[in-house]
Amino acid sequence: MEKGNSNITIAIVDTGVDLSHPDLQPNLVDGINLVNPSLPPRDDNGHGTNVAGVLAAVTNNDRGVSGILWNAKIMPVKALEADGSGGEAKLGEGIRYAVDHGAKIVVLSLGLNKYSTYMDEIVRYAEERDVLLVAATGNEGNRVKYPAAYPTVLAVGGMTAERTADKRSNTGPEVDLVAPWDVFTTALGGSYENKDGTSMAAPQVAAVAALAWKKYPDLKAFQIRQLLRQTADDLGTPGWDASTGYGLVRADRALTEMPLLDMYEPNGRKDQAKSIAVSKSVAASFNGGSDQDWFYFDAPYDGTVKVSFQLEGGLPVTLQHTDASGAFSSQTVSAGGSAALPVTKGRSYIQLQLGNRSVKTETPYQMTTSFEIYRDQFEDNDKQYKAYVLPSRTQTIKGTFHQQNDQDWFEFPVMQSGSLNIRLSTDTARIDPVLYVQKQGEKAVLVDDGEDGAGETLELPEVFPGSYYIRVSNVKEYANAVVGEYFLTIEYNAKQIDPNEPNNRSYQATTVSLNTDYYGLMDKSDDIDWFQYSLNGDSLVQMDLGDIPYGVSMGMTLYDGTMQSLANSSGSEAIQLLQRLPAGTYYVKLGASQAFDNNLYRLNIRAKPLVGGYSDIDGHWALDNILEMSGKQIINGYDDYTFRPNYAITRAEATTLLSRALHLSKEKNIAYSDLSAGHWAYSYIARAAQSGIIDGYPDGSFAPDQPVSRMEMIAMIAKGLNKTGKKRGAVPFSDVDDDYWGVGILKQMKAEGWIDGYADGSFRPDQQASRAEFVSMLAKMLP
Repeated sequence: MEKGNSNITIAIVDTGVDLSHPDLQPNLVDGINLVNPSLPPRDDNGHGTNVAGVLAAVTNNDRGVSGILWNAKIMPVKALEADGSGGEAKLGEGIRYAVDHGAKIVVLSLGLNKYSTYMDEIVRYAEERDVLLVAATGNEGNRVKYPAAYPTVLAVGGMTAERTADKRSNTGPEVDLVAPWDVFTTALGGSYENKDGTSMAAPQVAAVAALAWKKYPDLKAFQIRQLLRQTADDLGTPGWDASTGYGLVRADRALTEMPLLDMYEPNGRKDQAKSIAVSKSVAASFNGGSDQDWFYFDAPYDGTVKVSFQLEGGLPVTLQHTDASGAFSSQTVSAGGSAALPVTKGRSYIQLQLGNRSVKTETPYQMTTSFEIYRDQFEDNDKQYKAYVLPSRTQTIKGTFHQQNDQDWFEFPVMQSGSLNIRLSTDTARIDPVLYVQKQGEKAVLVDDGEDGAGETLELPEVFPGSYYIRVSNVKEYANAVVGEYFLTIEYNAKQIDPNEPNNRSYQATTVSLNTDYYGLMDKSDDIDWFQYSLNGDSLVQMDLGDIPYGVSMGMTLYDGTMQSLANSSGSEAIQLLQRLPAGTYYVKLGASQAFDNNLYRLNIRAKPLVGGYSDIDGHWALDNILEMSGKQIINGYDDYTFRPNYAITRAEATTLLSRALHLSKEKNIAYSDLSAGHWAYSYIARAAQSGIIDGYPDGSFAPDQPVSRMEMIAMIAKGLNKTGKKRGAVPFSDVDDDYWGVGILKQMKAEGWIDGYADGSFRPDQQASRAEFVSMLAKMLP
């Protein structure tokens, strides 16, 4: 077993090291003091000495403690002041010095809340020179700090004795590994002390990396990162997670398990997809052109995930993406190129495959993801004259700093005298919010009392009619785009006026335009507000009543043109009615449990025309086929009156449709590991299996929720038509060759006019088939 590594130099960029500590001195090499270049890198704080002891305190010397590395070459780089503070300039200079002077590993038990292009370039500089950076995530119970947050830095969190992430250990999509939070280590003056935090966890991972590099000296930095991920003890939920990353670093496993080209296999199906982060660099491999790699990631917000690839041989990669909303996209990414994937908050799946299906050899690749938060709905409002005009009422709005130097201006019109209480908060320490408020023509007030992540508040006990301008920004030093949201709460207390009065009787009902906000209040205990709207055809109508004042309950009743009650709902804060209605005139009556005149409620009525009972197929290319199959009771939609024509169709759905379309009745006894007898599609799958239309996988599973590819769709349809797939003629599509498993079926189905490809001559057989495509094939299939 390896015990040390004197073949490489490990730099500690920190407060320096106690150069005369007897438990450290034998393992030290020359370093530098960037704070005071005329002095040696002697520690005047203690933090760097703590880190050094964890990493490489001398062993078998009858003194103090033992570091994970019994022998090593440790380079002290003093980049922090005596109080532990420091800026990115010295930090970047320290990393670059270490890289330029032969360090192979750089330990960074420090962090900043802000991203900077300068530090990003320094990190890239290290990666390009095959230097491994290992950094602490931070101890604030917030977001991962930089430089740990950069994609190629090995980010280390802290673990408790109970094998869970310490609640103070920063979390997020950048976490790679965790190591023990509490240690006993070297201290200033030749002494020893108990210390804790991610600063003590990071050198443990750096030491294991050094041991692994001793055993596998030919590995690159990215391969060492991947080996430590591969051999970690998985903690918490299976696979990578935002608290513990890939798990607890394990030196024994890193030194005994062979490095894998692809630690994520098996992941050839959606139900085998492996978890990755939205901001990290990982390595995997394609086992030939037919191999598919499935991954999933959880987007913390709406936004964009950028995915880039580095492949041996410069081969392109086909990427298919389904985000949390079900939206699907497919594109080919050239080697060294990238794809921008729009995502909604939640889980997204990506399917990867080599663009050249004929490749037979193993093809390693590196994939780097990075996340950009959404542009908020109030943009473009970066200047005062572009200020977004807010409604004159109490409200909380949510915004982002999606680009460099982003600042958001809002205009709040005060219609009547009253009071304003303005609060600004954020969900991340990467934002240090600044609040600026100015009444038009008067002196402004700037509020910046809190530290990183702390909120700001301004109370104006008396305000008068006029425009109040509010600017929300991040501190100047944090001017880059930030992954995080801020929340601006405006409490406005003023006597309001209901703009819709008089509307206390049905014959006085205010006529509303659909998809428009209407505001009102209840200034008397017996006040009733009536509204009316008209529909030109069968529609799905959603009536939302929101911004109900605290402590007040409101009721909403729907009537038809004959004043017959159709539906009602009541509640506090917000209530909703969702109703399918034919053409006609309708009335809405609102009431409240008590009077209120300081806040306005908000009523919005939306209507989606229904075609065949669906709200999302009007104008769709497959409209006629959907209506035909729906009319024959072969396919139906969802409870929310949607059909979702562009969603990928699953194996269970496709099998069910074929069973219905072919009127299959005989069932085969089936026993798939992931399909219980209570599954909604069990009977249909049993019938299709009896007819030989579909079967499970060799591992005994059926994967009912696995998306069906276009080739699988055609194969299922062909079996339903008793097409044998006899080969004839030339291959009809540019992206299919004679070795492809379904080429015979494609030839026959194309020759007989059942299928066509795309305008570019391709068929895209491995692309996911949509519900609309499958229904259209069924329509062709049936008489």
